[in-house]
Amino acid sequence: MWKLIEAAWIVTGSADGDEVRATPKGAVAIDAEGRILATGYREDVVAAARSPDAPEPAERVVLDRHILMPGLVNAHTHAAMTLLRGHGDDRALQDWLQNYIWPAEAALADPEFVYTGTVLAAAEMLLSGTTTCADMYFFPEVAGRAFVRMGLRAQLAMPVLDFPTRYAADADGYLRANLAARDALTDEPLLSWALGPHAPYTVSDPTYRRVLAFATELDIPIHTHLQETTDEVASSLREHGVTPAARLAKLGVASAGLVAAHGVHLDPTDRTLLGKAGASIIHCPSSNLKLASGFADVAALVHAKVNVALGTDGAASNNRLDLFEEMRLAALLAKAVSRDAASVPATQAFLLATRNGARALRLDDRIGTLEAGKRADLVAVRIDTPAATPMFDPVSHLVYVAGRGDVTHVWVDGRARVTEGRLAEGPRVALAECAGSIATFAGRVRALRQ
Repeated sequence: MWKLIEAAWIVTGSADGDEVRATPKGAVAIDAEGRILATGYREDVVAAARSPDAPEPAERVVLDRHILMPGLVNAHTHAAMTLLRGHGDDRALQDWLQNYIWPAEAALADPEFVYTGTVLAAAEMLLSGTTTCADMYFFPEVAGRAFVRMGLRAQLAMPVLDFPTRYAADADGYLRANLAARDALTDEPLLSWALGPHAPYTVSDPTYRRVLAFATELDIPIHTHLQETTDEVASSLREHGVTPAARLAKLGVASAGLVAAHGVHLDPTDRTLLGKAGASIIHCPSSNLKLASGFADVAALVHAKVNVALGTDGAASNNRLDLFEEMRLAALLAKAVSRDAASVPATQAFLLATRNGARALRLDDRIGTLEAGKRADLVAVRIDTPAATPMFDPVSHLVYVAGRGDVTHVWVDGRARVTEGRLAEGPRVALAECAGSIATFAGRVRALRQ
């Protein structure tokens, strides 16, 4: 049993090099287990997928007005914070955190909040062409169950802090709760795991060392915020005598397993250090702009051989979970910051949103490109609208023209999650079941704002 998805164009990247291929009149064949059998020209794909037992596909989807591409990878978000969308707008990061977000979380962030917000976020991401996200938030077992219910692939960066929240009282409590959450869901194929120490300004050296020990033992990444603001860097220099990146390097945390969100204010030494370590920076352009954090020098990071991927951050600091917007912004801002129109061309921006995100999360053996043997996480994008006409380069169109409103079909693990712009029945039912809770939490946030 196999299925065939045909499209006007197939766009994919290479797992090794920086080539992005666009194949006209292409197709992807998928086996019954959700793996890609073949991709390329339709005739070649059919020939490769046929077998004596299954000479013809059991299902055929024809999208002759579409580009078919790998699912987008949102490599840094806080899904449950979708319930705080618009709360604390137009504030600088520390004001936003200390006076709006942390008090709201102290009042609201319980398991129901996490499940409801995660379902809502997953629906938005699926409809926007995101098939994988890296989520850092409290009650990761609850979030994991929400992602599984919605059929969205997720890496859960289990939170660790040195101060109490509704989730845990101290670093030991966070680690115990996190490991129990991972044990409860370890067999879920859509889920993977990381440890998520919040940031160098909220996590002590001893806690980072403990996180590193657990991450090494479990062979999972460490996902943390890093050098998002100038204040964070100045504070680290005063208290530790080094930048946060240099501090993490001294602790042994800066390695190929480090997933560092933002990286806005990295100096040349920091960039070189992270590049040599094989670390990843998750660029979140919209959040950085909205919080006035600054402009990450993506071109310099790429030059330093840092793996750069894209994230939306949470909807509370972005208001949208839209990787198409982040992809376009990343390309445009890189040109402005470097004053070089050739910086981060469309092909590279496309890889930031797909293959590089998979690489950062250590999932590039499964997702991020359309290649035989990988999981069938696919997105179809319409190209027959007036705004998409004419089209000379499919990759350029995906980066500079297409938006989340052009996404019509999404598959995760070969299973349809969005068809003709509408959520599949399972995710749609899960979202409908949360309607009452969404309204309740919206009312509670309004009360906090009064």
